[in-house]
Amino acid sequence: MSFNGHARLITVLGTQSHAGKSTIVAAFCRILKNMGYRVAPFKAQNMSLNSWVTRDGGEMGIAQAMQAFAARVEPSADMNPVLLKPKGDMTSQVIVLGKPLGDRKVGEYYGSVDDMMRIALGALERLANAHDVIVIEGAGGAAEINLYERDIANSRLARAVGSPIVIVGDIERGGVFASLYGTYMLLPEEDKKLVKGFIINKFRGDASLLKGGIEELERLTGVPVLGVIPYKRFSLPSEDSVSIDDKADGAGCGVDVAVIRLPFISNFTDFEPLERLARVRYVALDEELGAPDILILPGTKNTVSDLKALRGSPHFERIKRLAAMGTPIIGICGGYQMLGQKVIDSGIEGGKAETIEGLGLLPVTTTFGQYEKLTRQVSKRVTAGGPILGPLKGTTVRGYEIHMGMSVSGSPAFEDDGCVSDSGTVIGTYLHGLFENGQFTRALLRFACEKKGIPYKQTATTKDPYDELASHVQASLDMHRLLSIILEN
Repeated sequence: MSFNGHARLITVLGTQSHAGKSTIVAAFCRILKNMGYRVAPFKAQNMSLNSWVTRDGGEMGIAQAMQAFAARVEPSADMNPVLLKPKGDMTSQVIVLGKPLGDRKVGEYYGSVDDMMRIALGALERLANAHDVIVIEGAGGAAEINLYERDIANSRLARAVGSPIVIVGDIERGGVFASLYGTYMLLPEEDKKLVKGFIINKFRGDASLLKGGIEELERLTGVPVLGVIPYKRFSLPSEDSVSIDDKADGAGCGVDVAVIRLPFISNFTDFEPLERLARVRYVALDEELGAPDILILPGTKNTVSDLKALRGSPHFERIKRLAAMGTPIIGICGGYQMLGQKVIDSGIEGGKAETIEGLGLLPVTTTFGQYEKLTRQVSKRVTAGGPILGPLKGTTVRGYEIHMGMSVSGSPAFEDDGCVSDSGTVIGTYLHGLFENGQFTRALLRFACEKKGIPYKQTATTKDPYDELASHVQASLDMHRLLSIILEN
């Protein structure tokens, strides 16, 4: 497999999942962009239920879209040519160059990895011929020795394109020197030669305490430690469900928002704008729901399975009671489908033909009649009334759709999309990114505050989180050495 791209390359690998690769790649993208380089991110294969829709309707991992924003370029499916969306039972939906290829068992997918590698290299080559620098992100841990021959995202890709490698270790999870050293030592000999630096990430404390360990790691490997990055939170989209456990439990304006943590929750990045303004809890089906001021049913990769799980939990009847009390209930995508009267599946979602009763809070019926996914960016006018949407009537909201199934509604919320209850407090929509629309988020929180009897205080955020991230990382690394690695390869 040949590669003829002309850009300079740098590959960021991790000692494990959630080591911070995605944010470091985003930081590198913004740093290089601020220096005047045309830069783009790339991840050959991503496994995530958080995705983004490009302008031309392609689906890609949210992390690569976030990195594209950091690079100030338009997200493209070439930046994440293979996306795996787990559906359970060792099955994932395989998205190739933005389009669904179909559902594949693990064994079936592994049998096609050489084809996926060719597709990935083609996408990387196109990017590399249109940019000055490509920042490549690995997947999971780089030293999964049982997967080397099937791993198209880590050192096998770096070797194929001759990219230098930087390995990131997460010190917060413990054993960072062992994990960095072990990862390096387990790489094939030809791949070790590509490793040009280590980064220690998420450190809390006095970095001088690491001096002896850093010196010994450098002596054992001959690879320099480029820096120690202090722990800090940034307002950036999360990549996968692991991130839910790391979310801060903030107070915000005093409104308590409960997001039902469905087993196959997807695109929970939808609610991160709310996290900066209110207390947002992700509540599993076996956890206490309490009395939230707002309840959200999120998107899901498997509506049928998650609706059955919800019906079998105490939350099912509790959500109905909250709706009867006038608590705002918002359903996004699969959550919208669950708010309806019923879901009719011809076998597309659950594997067999069946009809499942929904919550019955909206006059909506959803049908899964064929294996067809709608992915597009949209702009819609607010057409519904009620205490939340009424004040916004005639304004425009923007978002993106990623869904299977068709829903028939007699009371749409946004032109031909979604549905609103007679009370106006139960709202369903297919629009991901709805809470990025400040006027909608403010209207929802204002209503919740008034109902709770507390003043609504609007919070303004003016800082660019990507510039904040870039400055934080840049201050922590040996930039001269890093830039030499990137620009002299």
